[in-house]
Amino acid sequence: MGMSVTISAAAEQDAEQIFRLQYLCFQSEAALYGNYRIDPLVQTLDSVRAEVVSDCVFVARLGDEVVGSVRGRVTEDGSAAIGKLCVHPRLQGHGIGARLLRAAEAALSEERGATSFRLHTGHRSEGNLRLYRKVGYQTVGTSEGADGVPMIVLEKPAGTYAATA
Repeated sequence: MGMSVTISAAAEQDAEQIFRLQYLCFQSEAALYGNYRIDPLVQTLDSVRAEVVSDCVFVARLGDEVVGSVRGRVTEDGSAAIGKLCVHPRLQGHGIGARLLRAAEAALSEERGATSFRLHTGHRSEGNLRLYRKVGYQTVGTSEGADGVPMIVLEKPAGTYAATA
């Protein structure tokens, strides 16, 4: 490849690249469920911009190109909700998703005081489930997304991200 993928906090000017990457990456999830109205595909650019400003957002870069992203925010109960983890299809399977998760977990815990991490993924999303379990997440329940997709809820305590490095 010639260049290394770097992980860093997202800047406001990254919002459009994150928006486009998210749209590309979540096509396979939409196809898996036969539902092209899932949240990552209907989210607006303005909403992504607002999240980049207010939430804990990290990107993976290959040169100037954003090739991965993840978002998180601390909820009222002190846990961090992590979501919309995505890596460009041509770069999946190289540990970028795990690196993004570690960066978000560290920042959410150390800078924003999160006591645990929580995320949701579709019940048929085996690749996602494999990654999350590999880095220490455990299934704690199920829910239904606003789009009607059955979701699996996974959690892990803060402080365990270092063990996934």
